Amino acid sequence: MYQNACLTISTTAQAGLVLLGCALLLGGCASTGKGGAAQAATGSSSYIAALGGGIIGKEASLSISQADRQRALEAEYRALEAAPGGQPVTWEGSGVSGAVVATAPYQVGSQNCRQYSHTITAKGQGNVVRGVACRNTDGTWTPLT
Repeated sequence: MYQNACLTISTTAQAGLVLLGCALLLGGCASTGKGGAAQAATGSSSYIAALGGGIIGKEASLSISQADRQRALEAEYRALEAAPGGQPVTWEGSGVSGAVVATAPYQVGSQNCRQYSHTITAKGQGNVVRGVACRNTDGTWTPLT
């Protein structure tokens, strides 16, 4: 038991309060950061849309379905947003697959940027597209041309 002036709290009650406080703090961290994991889970479609066609959009000869293109863009977003530098983010579609690898983030002015490559394998042929994307103030990523 701890006593402080007129207040007496048992160690069990104090531990419960500490756990409750930690849960509230962690909950606040997950829901308030720009471009954080909670935003990525709930609003990632707008973040993916901000990529435009991504760097795979540069590949004119690439003929894949809209669903596979969406998988590829989601992989680009996940690689830029959360993957450690050099860690591939893979995806698979109908007869096509890919891997996106981003480098460690670096600063350009006040923006975080990352170089990345997207290897797309279709019909047994691998094709690599490279690009750079920078994070905007609203947390979205924009590929540079």
